[in-house]
Amino acid sequence: MTAYLNFIGGESCQAFSGETLEIIDPSDGMPFATIPRSGAEDIAQAVQAAHKAYRGPWGRLTATERGRVLTRLAELIRANHEELAALECRDTGKPLAQARVDIHACARYFEYYGGAADKLHGETIPYTVGSTVMAIRVPHGVTGHIIPWNYPAQIFGRSAGAALAAGNACVVKPAEDACLTPVRLAQLALQAGVLSGALNVVCGLGSEAGAALTAHPGIAHISFTGSTETGALVAVAAARRHSPATLELGGKSPQIVFADANLERAVPVIVNAIIQNAGQTCTAGSRVLIERPVYERVMQMLSERFAALRVGPGGRDLDCGPVINRKQRLKIQAMVDAATADGVRIAAQGRLADGAPEGGHYVMPTLLGEVPAGHTIAQQEVFGPVLAATVFDTEEEAADIANGTDYGLTAGVWTENGGRQLRMAHAIEAGQVFINNYGAGGGIELPFGGMKHSGYGREKAFEGLRGFTTVKTIAIQHG
Repeated sequence: MTAYLNFIGGESCQAFSGETLEIIDPSDGMPFATIPRSGAEDIAQAVQAAHKAYRGPWGRLTATERGRVLTRLAELIRANHEELAALECRDTGKPLAQARVDIHACARYFEYYGGAADKLHGETIPYTVGSTVMAIRVPHGVTGHIIPWNYPAQIFGRSAGAALAAGNACVVKPAEDACLTPVRLAQLALQAGVLSGALNVVCGLGSEAGAALTAHPGIAHISFTGSTETGALVAVAAARRHSPATLELGGKSPQIVFADANLERAVPVIVNAIIQNAGQTCTAGSRVLIERPVYERVMQMLSERFAALRVGPGGRDLDCGPVINRKQRLKIQAMVDAATADGVRIAAQGRLADGAPEGGHYVMPTLLGEVPAGHTIAQQEVFGPVLAATVFDTEEEAADIANGTDYGLTAGVWTENGGRQLRMAHAIEAGQVFINNYGAGGGIELPFGGMKHSGYGREKAFEGLRGFTTVKTIAIQHG
């Protein structure tokens, strides 16, 4: 098995403990690599290296120079696109075509933030006669980044890319289930010119390395993407250090289909928004709300597509790969079983492709019909390829159902009525609302983040860049 190492201070290294964790291929359930089982000592070493870089060579670079470095990293990612995509595919189990999209997106993040680095401006403020006041944006210092297993490459780019562009030095703790591309990307970053210690990657368990990172007094800002429950723990740890945090948490995103919608355009997007990455996406469109006059027709169209879906190993590039691990597979199946025991109808399911390994963590894409809006399967995040369909009668009811969960991350609205488009966009409590399209969190240029239990703070676009800075006011009295 290949042994992957931490990347600290510009060098590859084992954990202080010497212990390792096995990496399991979700497509067959077999181990294929190891990573360090890092702990507090490893995190402390990485934070120290980051502080040295921030106070030294990296901190002295101009914004223009940082931007050029990140642009070179984007070019290196593209030059190593197939290697990175194959690694992402095997590590996460996602179809190879989706892994390629993720690596392209990762490169775009570094390209975007490379171009934006020297365009992050402050302002002057009219104050008193004989004074000049400036409000300038400065980096936090050393930032911590806890990234999940569903999109390791993409979220590495959007989080670390913005932090580095703003002038911070970073310590990244990827999920133990999928951390191989972040390690490789850190190596490429050094090659591109990200100076030693400015970008560190520490592997290990969330309860050990992750907890140590959130508690470390040298971390000036923490960025976390993951579950709502863990996000609350991260927020508490940051609050104890009086440090800001950006939290991108769960979602139960609705797709709202009105009777006047272009159904031929809407249905393929709705299906893709729940099967993408086997539904393991915070912005997965996991609920479809359908206006009663077209409910049967939409369900028939969805059922036909679901029945045609095939699931198998990521390398075979089918509609769905496996979910990340056995625990996740059992959780998803238990939620579907509980719903059917309550009388919820399975309208359609995909099937396992011939020859798929028996040990793979496969879940069949499942369409559930006539789901009560208050049922658990329509309220809680499944994080799998399960779509719950609910009927509605009025615009007001649709908005109430859409807003009737603890989450508020993303929503889709399908209607040709211009007034209704705007009314629904304003009525829905979500950080992103897509009209007659659905980005599923996509769009490097689009501010992204949640409301309610979906978190706070914004990533992507210039909002993400600003989030990795703080404002310093300088008042000069000159007579």
